[in-house]
Amino acid sequence: MRRLLKLIAVIAIIAFALTACDATPVNVPQGNVGVEAQTASPGSQTGRSASGGPTDEPAIDLGFTVYYIDVGQADAALIVCDGETMLIDGGNASDSSLIYSFLERHGITHLDYIVGTHAHEDHIGGLAGALNYATVGVAFCPVTEYDSRVFGNFVKYLGERDVSITVPNHGDSFMLGSADVKIVGPTRDHREPNNTSIVLKITYGSTSFLFTGDAERPAEQDILEAGHDISATVLKVGHHGSDTATTYPFLREIMPQYAVISCGTDNIYGHPTEDALSRLRDADVTVFRTDMQGTIICVSDGEAVSITTDRNATAQTNPTEREAETVETAEEYYIGNAKTHKFHKPDCSGLPDEKNRVTLETRDAAISGGFEPCGTCKP
Repeated sequence: MRRLLKLIAVIAIIAFALTACDATPVNVPQGNVGVEAQTASPGSQTGRSASGGPTDEPAIDLGFTVYYIDVGQADAALIVCDGETMLIDGGNASDSSLIYSFLERHGITHLDYIVGTHAHEDHIGGLAGALNYATVGVAFCPVTEYDSRVFGNFVKYLGERDVSITVPNHGDSFMLGSADVKIVGPTRDHREPNNTSIVLKITYGSTSFLFTGDAERPAEQDILEAGHDISATVLKVGHHGSDTATTYPFLREIMPQYAVISCGTDNIYGHPTEDALSRLRDADVTVFRTDMQGTIICVSDGEAVSITTDRNATAQTNPTEREAETVETAEEYYIGNAKTHKFHKPDCSGLPDEKNRVTLETRDAAISGGFEPCGTCKP
């Protein structure tokens, strides 16, 4: 018995040794500095965090992806190509923590390029958050001085990273991974800060993306006169959809398939305006909006662009006025009182207790159901 046990032990030791010899070491590829490797496919978001970004991060070290970050009535976009990164604008100063968290969540500790399209707060305010989290290679801005606290903070945090502002010239170009980036504006000096906006075109394969900052009609005309190729698959609509930007001549040269409008819900400026939306309808452009759909993600394979949104993927982002009226009418409903058989508008001060409420989809349904209109709200 004792010999049998020894024999079994010897066989077990030999088997373990042979298994160890057959094991093949796995080589873990090293990603680019500052980019954390992810396993999810590009654009595969399943939700949104409380701080405004996606909860399941796409793989950002391969291919080409643009994140139009929802920063309310402001602008911010992160571009990733082959592991290299560029942040265009950063929202308002109040968005600093959102931008910080967005970069942190995606493992981006280094930005190859940072672009402040112009000196207004709703574009450069949140860049302080980016600079507090990530290092930066090159920082572009159309000016090196501007009399505001947020611009001073931008310069201050760049200085802490030992980086100074580079003022680009139209016609300048550089590579972001395998994507070509070309500066197409501004082509001359302007007193109005919006018209000093850096306008740039990114080309990846046969797809292209145009970022226009807050450039308005005069700056758009300058770019047209300079003869730059501004055709693009995706247009970031100028000045949040203001009627002073995205003019017909400019839009005709771009001829985008898609357009992204970055604006805040029920903002005081009325952005996007009906004038801007009408021009986009006339050009048969599919519109995406951060106010309605949250962060918008464009992924290009070099031949086509796929787009996902945080929410409301099928929202009517650019209805005609008649369609808008239909949607508004469809959203109307009434609250009936099962006890008194009165029906009310949803905001009536005399609504019944929850237990006695009946939802009535239309006024006709209320009347035909034997309900009488409330004398207070007069539905």
